[in-house]
Amino acid sequence: MEKAEKIEKAEPDYKIGRELFSESEISRRVKTLAGQVVSETKGRDLLVVGILNGAVIFLSDLIRRMPAELDAKIDFMSISSYGNATQSSGAVRILKDVNSDIEGRDVLIVEDIVDTGLTLSYLLNIMYTRKPASLRTCVLLDKREKRQVEVKVEYCGFVIPDVFVVGYGLDYGGKWRHLPSICELDSI
Repeated sequence: MEKAEKIEKAEPDYKIGRELFSESEISRRVKTLAGQVVSETKGRDLLVVGILNGAVIFLSDLIRRMPAELDAKIDFMSISSYGNATQSSGAVRILKDVNSDIEGRDVLIVEDIVDTGLTLSYLLNIMYTRKPASLRTCVLLDKREKRQVEVKVEYCGFVIPDVFVVGYGLDYGGKWRHLPSICELDSI
């Protein structure tokens, strides 16, 4: 127990840094993304799969901007690769799987952020084995500088530099998800 406490204390303290994207900028971009998804999936049965917990706010705003004519259903997965750290561990674990059968369905994966590509690649490989009619990704943030594995992102909100961000669903150890804007995380 004492060793674990020393490791926790070695982790620096953080505070909210500069704002990268305001609430209104995010809202405009999400509306545009919803329009793109709708125009490419008209007349099809769409299953929107949000990756918990970070994508909940993004998915909620995205799906609310889709018209009733689009037969969109929602499901969720929970995947872990960060824990309470600011760097991906590279080890991906499914904590909660989708409840829906995706075989023969058009599936849209909604993720808060893609950086190394390891998590999204792992997830896409699993989903492809389940034989969806189509499988696309919509990410709020793309941190391309960190990419270790190439993954296709059909819909992207914003490209960001290699900084750790919080707000609008993104967190550090469970903190700051509730912020309406996206901000850099700074060490104290």
